[in-house]
Amino acid sequence: MSLRLIYLSMLASVLLTACGGSPVRVGSDGINQRVDVSHIPDAKPRYEPRSKYGNPSSYVVHGKRYYVKSSSKGYVNQGIASWYGKKFHGRRTSSGEAYDMYAMTAAHKTLPLPTYVQVTNLKNGRKIVVKVNDRGPFHQNRIIDLSYAAAEKLDIVGQGTGFVEVRALDPGQSGTRTASTQARPRSELRPVSSGGGNIFIQVGAFSERSNAERLVGRMPRTLGSVFIHEGWNSQNRVYRVRIGPIASVDQADGLAEVIESLGVTNYHLVVE
Repeated sequence: MSLRLIYLSMLASVLLTACGGSPVRVGSDGINQRVDVSHIPDAKPRYEPRSKYGNPSSYVVHGKRYYVKSSSKGYVNQGIASWYGKKFHGRRTSSGEAYDMYAMTAAHKTLPLPTYVQVTNLKNGRKIVVKVNDRGPFHQNRIIDLSYAAAEKLDIVGQGTGFVEVRALDPGQSGTRTASTQARPRSELRPVSSGGGNIFIQVGAFSERSNAERLVGRMPRTLGSVFIHEGWNSQNRVYRVRIGPIASVDQADGLAEVIESLGVTNYHLVVE
């Protein structure tokens, strides 16, 4: 065992015996006490060869095929993050590296391994940089699975999940600049909870308003506010069908189940 892991194990033991820290909801991960991870630095983007084992052109999990991206350049997405911890600590990741719950790493379904990304908590504005070295999460309504340390830094351990933005970084970037000028100019997001925007589920985008109206008509009233947001894509007008605003991950999960039951699978979260 490395000196770093020995130190962290001793630190965790001290915290368990000396502190009455708040319990956290972790499912079967077996962690019931917070660990101070403030001393763990963010991952530093650097050039690395692609993993020999973690980058097949495609792979299948639970009957669904996922296609690995040829490049992470310009990648930006907003959605729900989850995290994984003690249950997987020490196990081999998809890249071949051992999973370290105290390292700043993450799992993603389709980004090349490794990829460095900046993750922003849309509720409190906290930002971290992690190395994507694993595959997952294989929950339909999740876009990234964070290590325990990364989730703790974003303050989503207690809830188990959180609304985030994931943005790919070029090697050498610290996370203060985005990987591509094509990405949305929201590199310094304000917290949603303090007026920085609202979260919606977008279920479709059309060049013809009549098609958007047809989709709105398919949405049951139990979903709440379903509306058409008019905007532009380059020089073309686009009609986006959205639901919300969304107040919580539980609400987003419930809406996702209804949306999928209607046969709509190409939906995602947006912040406006």
